Amino acid sequence: MAQLDGIRVVEFSHMVMGPTVGMILADLGADVVKVEPVGGDKTRRLPGSGAGYFAMYNRNKQSITVDLKSEKGLSVVRSLIADADILVENFRDGALDKLGLGYEEVREINPSIIYQSCKGFLSGPYESRTALDEVAQMMGGLAYMTGPKGRPLRAGASVIDVTGALFGVIGILSALVARKDSGKGANIRASLYETTAFLVGQHIAQGAVTGTEAPPMPERISAWAVYDVFETLDSQMFVAVVSDGQWKSLCRAFSLMDWESDNALATNAGRVAKRKVIIPRLREIFGALDSEALGARLETIGLPYAPIRKPDDLLTDPHLNAHGLLPMELPDGKQIKLPALPLEIDGVRPQVRLNPPRVGADNDKIYSKLGFIPPSEE
Repeated sequence: MAQLDGIRVVEFSHMVMGPTVGMILADLGADVVKVEPVGGDKTRRLPGSGAGYFAMYNRNKQSITVDLKSEKGLSVVRSLIADADILVENFRDGALDKLGLGYEEVREINPSIIYQSCKGFLSGPYESRTALDEVAQMMGGLAYMTGPKGRPLRAGASVIDVTGALFGVIGILSALVARKDSGKGANIRASLYETTAFLVGQHIAQGAVTGTEAPPMPERISAWAVYDVFETLDSQMFVAVVSDGQWKSLCRAFSLMDWESDNALATNAGRVAKRKVIIPRLREIFGALDSEALGARLETIGLPYAPIRKPDDLLTDPHLNAHGLLPMELPDGKQIKLPALPLEIDGVRPQVRLNPPRVGADNDKIYSKLGFIPPSEE
């Protein structure tokens, strides 16, 4: 995958959002150098729910360690920046400015650089606040929409960090295109809070269209009569019917001829009005089948359905194992498979060129290339 072959990226980041920007660019072929403090990115050592952050978001990168409080360290990164196309950073607002590495200073070193900052907030009253994925979800309305009323619940993955990173990459790619004509770089900012607001925009629009504030998703009135999780003999299955044609297919596949001939159920609006009749009967029918048998029948008639799975279950998924899981080795030697970028370019998925790096794995090569003595030789 060489769409960004020859593009040089310097990444000052930790946690999820910034590393995700760098990983996406690296997966697409860019040469990404991750600049870590002398002891290594603290994300490497997070416990609990953060234990997978480094492994997931740092493949296809090189790593160097730099003491940014030393004159030599600053000289090293300035030399890196002078030859870079893109700088990615997600430190708190003003942190790099204090080191002389803010956008204006970096632009003096390299006028054509694209400087991408991952922040909690864009310009406005909150721009200096510290934020995290969870902060953005709580104040941006997503946690409210995810949990039952009065019980805000963060989404079960770092969706704001990752989606915010996607917007950061979109900004970078647009700036790369514009630079071909202008020769000028750009200052690109992406944020957690505004990303959350964008994602809940559908609910803001719902309120505007209906005149009624959108209720949390567990309490929502579904747009379709059949759009639920059902118990099976051995597990659970999500099943949806979102068109009149699918309704007819469901009725025929499960011998529900009385429903097929009932004009009151011929349209989605009619079915929604009869939901209290439809759902209990389907629960009884689906509950008499195991998940494999129910899935096979739904597959045959083309209905949307999904078994309820845990993340680790995906490692044995035949579809993902065909092309969507990338084998790699972690810095401690552990072998692992992780999801590839969810896109194909000319039928090809981005692959692993470099395993997630050891701390400072590329010190000797990069320091020497820049004309500095590597830390190992000091």
